[in-house]
Amino acid sequence: MEKGVRICFGILVVLISPILSGCLGTDGLLNSGSNRGIPGGLTLACLDDSTYTSMVIEIDYELGYQPETTSTDMLKERLESVCAKPKGIEILFTETDFGDREVWQASDIRTSGWEEKSHDPRDDSTLYWQVIFPSGTYHDTSVLGVAVDASTISIFKDSIDDAENVFRRPSAEKIENSVLIHEFGHLLGLVNTVYTSPADHEDSSKPGHSSNEDSVMYWAIESSSIANFFDNELPTEFDVDDKNDLIGLADGSIPCTDQLWTP
Repeated sequence: MEKGVRICFGILVVLISPILSGCLGTDGLLNSGSNRGIPGGLTLACLDDSTYTSMVIEIDYELGYQPETTSTDMLKERLESVCAKPKGIEILFTETDFGDREVWQASDIRTSGWEEKSHDPRDDSTLYWQVIFPSGTYHDTSVLGVAVDASTISIFKDSIDDAENVFRRPSAEKIENSVLIHEFGHLLGLVNTVYTSPADHEDSSKPGHSSNEDSVMYWAIESSSIANFFDNELPTEFDVDDKNDLIGLADGSIPCTDQLWTP
């Protein structure tokens, strides 16, 4: 595939002019009449264990679009490090027919995601979050992944494959690793989507994203850091400010808004 080099959370690739797009697909969400919540709307349900003691990450993928094992293993590790789920976090894989749609809007992702969910996002003592891996691309083809409500995200492997530059540094696998964790970071409310951090680490020009290039929530690896591509390294960790925000949300020292559930 030769559609050019693309990025969701801001990985700018050499030889391509920087094109930035947000990866929060909330278009039409607030006026949809549903109670599906905004990205970050189940933050406290993830960080608290008083009601939801376990968590399932449902991965629905089109044939040929199953995520990399390194990506899902890393995702589980990152969520286990911040979410209070004493009975564990499980990843459930389901091959799914999404109808070979070529172009996706946020509303399409939301509709298809909810049609395929195996459970309500809050089912007894288990919290369910979902990521779909369909064929096709987002309507903004610079986007590699998008969070569309409180429990649903989509990752576009066709666009991720195209984002791999001719040197394969970083590789499509490494890009997927970062993008997947980045999108789940939005479900956790990062950065400042359902709270206001006491630390000044949100990029003022890219709301919802970190200004720290070492955070997986960074809005972009800017041209000044282009050498990172040739080192084949991309951020995959929440940084100290991200983690401190989550700690403050969990212990109540940072007020949290727009929640579908509160302790």
